[in-house]
Amino acid sequence: MLILPVVRLGNAADAAPIAEMSRSYIEQGLGWSWREARVLHAVRDRATNVVVATDADDIVGFGIMQYRDETAHLALFAVRPSHRNRGLGSMLVTWLEKPARIAGVERVGVEARADNQKAPAFYQRLGFRPVKTMPGYYSGLVDAVRLEKQLRAPP
Repeated sequence: MLILPVVRLGNAADAAPIAEMSRSYIEQGLGWSWREARVLHAVRDRATNVVVATDADDIVGFGIMQYRDETAHLALFAVRPSHRNRGLGSMLVTWLEKPARIAGVERVGVEARADNQKAPAFYQRLGFRPVKTMPGYYSGLVDAVRLEKQLRAPP
């Protein structure tokens, strides 16, 4: 029997595992900026959604989206390597885009490490388009690719 991961809003107890995943899968080789306190701040921020996917009570993926009037920013996103290429990442991004669409947000932006070719390719499959490269974006060490996705036409 196939059991699908459960997708739910993140809570305070999820902050430490999310921070560890960020350090392991996103911030490796850089300074660790998404520590537990920063993730906890995002969980408590009314203009931010933290979503997690759990499999047998273990977090296997997460996303943190910050919402503004006209734009949203996918600030942090990861899926455990053991759960990649199963549609979980797409499900998480789609979940985070729904409130943005309902609120009339025009576009979503995200940055991806330029030294990880799979990340920009993943976002492009979801309809994001690269708009620029940002030299030294990550701790002055690693370039970022900035991608954006139009959710609706500008007024």
